Amino acid sequence: MRFYIEGGHPLHGTYTPQGAKNEALQVIAAALLTDAPVILEGLPDILDVRKQLELVAYLGASVAWEDSHRVRIHAQELHPEALLTAEGGHLFRSLRGSVLVVGPLLARYGKAYFPRPGGDKIGRRRIDTHLWGFEKLGAAISYDERKEIYYLTAPGRLRGASILLEEASVTGTANLLMAAALAEGETILYHAACEPYIQQLGKLLQSMGATLEGVGTNRIRLQGTARLQGAHHTLLPDVIEIGSIVALSAMTQSPLRISDPPREHLEPILRPFHLMGIPTCYQDGFLEVHPPAIYEPDLWEKGSILAISDHTWPGTPPDMLSVLLVVATQAAGNVLIHQKMFESRLFFVDRLIEMGAQIVLCDPHRALVMGMGRRAALRGIRMSSPDIRAGMALLIAALSAEGTSIIEQAEQIERGYEKLDERLRSLGAHIWRENS
Repeated sequence: MRFYIEGGHPLHGTYTPQGAKNEALQVIAAALLTDAPVILEGLPDILDVRKQLELVAYLGASVAWEDSHRVRIHAQELHPEALLTAEGGHLFRSLRGSVLVVGPLLARYGKAYFPRPGGDKIGRRRIDTHLWGFEKLGAAISYDERKEIYYLTAPGRLRGASILLEEASVTGTANLLMAAALAEGETILYHAACEPYIQQLGKLLQSMGATLEGVGTNRIRLQGTARLQGAHHTLLPDVIEIGSIVALSAMTQSPLRISDPPREHLEPILRPFHLMGIPTCYQDGFLEVHPPAIYEPDLWEKGSILAISDHTWPGTPPDMLSVLLVVATQAAGNVLIHQKMFESRLFFVDRLIEMGAQIVLCDPHRALVMGMGRRAALRGIRMSSPDIRAGMALLIAALSAEGTSIIEQAEQIERGYEKLDERLRSLGAHIWRENS
């Protein structure tokens, strides 16, 4: 599938963000912790979410879409051994978020099996944090190198433990929280992730009957219980998508409004834009972006370079670095983008250079962007989307460029953004899709 984009057209109007993709993958997995129904409201209808739902259905859960964004999951009886089949392994490998089902399966059935998870090819993505945490909770783990399958067993129940995470992994924190929810006794997670997705998962677990405190900090305390109940949960709007639309507004010099912004979670998303000279404000329940024609990085010392790097929350999320790099191409000054977490995520800059951007890729983790300050526009080219976030960044670049661009492998973008072409056309974007 490909997108055809005619760039250079101003946009206007109001954009409504979808439910948070990363939260969706976690709360779908959490529905496996109980044999009672769980209703999830605000799920984005995107490929990655449908794959996660397909996986939990393959494990034995009943999955029913009650409307376009509400799903009912009823996991009365699950079959962990389903992941040992060829079809189960293929489903598991098709999505990085699939690893989130391991904690619920292990906690509820005392066993879980899984192959190495898949996902975007953006660099090494370790699962050590998950495995080490499961061991601390009492699981025995073995690995079959020939079949490339992990075997986890915990006869009886998992046992609560004090766990210092080696890294503040979002999926690692989520997996261990879900496993600990059905463990015997108290679990304390130190160096836990604090992202909004973890905070939302904590709210869901509480509504299911779990007792926990400290969610949103790096120390979470959870008292395990023998059984959890059903729940009704509403997802947050996707803060990464909101950041992408702010970037689109800046690059196309288009004033845009974003509806229903989760204000308490947006400061880490908006701060790097403010540092580049792109203001935002809240007005009547909307986030408004009125980008200046020329935006200049905010520097404490004349002659210095603005450095933007990813951090654990509440720092700038790694998923924002790609679109921030594109925005930097038209800044009136130089910006250093430092992607600390993944060593392959900046390689898409070759396409931006081909479009006319001035970028020096210093190493796999750092790119120096020499902003053109609107002295010259980017130009349309033919390119491919390497992953969800880089694909969105290239799409933003194409919408701001002169001429026509073609983005191949656009299904990569649609893994994370629902009906993106339709919603962008409603703002006045000239974008069309063509299915292969």
